[in-house]
Amino acid sequence: MSELLFLGGAQTRAALDPRRVLDAVATALVAVGRDEVSVPPRIAAHAPGGLLGAMPGHVPGLGLAAKLVSVFADPARPGRSTHRGIVALFDEVDGRPLALMDAESLTEVRTAATATLSARALARPDATQIAVVGTGAQARAQVALLAALDPATPVSVAGRDPERAGSVAALHPAGRVTDSIEAAVREADTVFCCTGAVRPVIRRAWLAPGTHISSVGGSHGPELDADTVRDSSLFAEWHGAATTRPPSGAHELQDLPPERSVILLGSVLGGEHPGRADDGELTLFKSTGHAALDVAAAHVAHEVARAEEWGTRITL
Repeated sequence: MSELLFLGGAQTRAALDPRRVLDAVATALVAVGRDEVSVPPRIAAHAPGGLLGAMPGHVPGLGLAAKLVSVFADPARPGRSTHRGIVALFDEVDGRPLALMDAESLTEVRTAATATLSARALARPDATQIAVVGTGAQARAQVALLAALDPATPVSVAGRDPERAGSVAALHPAGRVTDSIEAAVREADTVFCCTGAVRPVIRRAWLAPGTHISSVGGSHGPELDADTVRDSSLFAEWHGAATTRPPSGAHELQDLPPERSVILLGSVLGGEHPGRADDGELTLFKSTGHAALDVAAAHVAHEVARAEEWGTRITL
């Protein structure tokens, strides 16, 4: 028989220590950049109302895990979808199941960590004006992570609903609401775009020279206009962001000209690529998610939960 640790949503979120997740995700991204991970292509089973996707992965030293996530239309929010699922962590040596945890909170935190790492690696050294575009779960996760890591640096939040934007901004001690997305982006030198957009919400004309954009939303369509993509140096977690079709790949990175290259963020973090070339360069990190990042976050959640004696032990 085998015993595993079960963590509910609140316990999973509590176990995702921000700095430890940041370090683990950085390790996973470097391993992706060096082709040291085992991550097969995503697969999905389709039902009438949505799909069930599977994302297994192995990262040496962090573990072996698989995420099962359902994506279904949300009747309460026309045009939006729900993402619900579980992450199973296994021992990478003998294959024993170790833990079962909530996929929703884990995905939000590891995505925010990835976007934050991209900003740290690619934004100008003097960048201090941060904007978060979006008012949903991922925007909340991003602002909460920024608050945990650096509560003193101001963060502007903008979205279509000022009341929701206010609740997101309230998660940060120095958070404030900006009147419009355009105003927030024009003032910023670092932009986190975390929306469920089906068409661009950020325009090239709003971006000052040297701005960094971390775009983690846009599962249903592009968050950024084509001119922003054209004028930016492009970075992603994996090459498939540009070489596979959505939803696996990014809407913004489809059908790039042959001369355009997409640089892996892990190659910058690992020192194989210099990243930003100069202070006037636009840099764009386009996230699509990657199973190696789930492994990293699951590893942290399991280690913290064990140390704190959180969760419920289940015998299989």
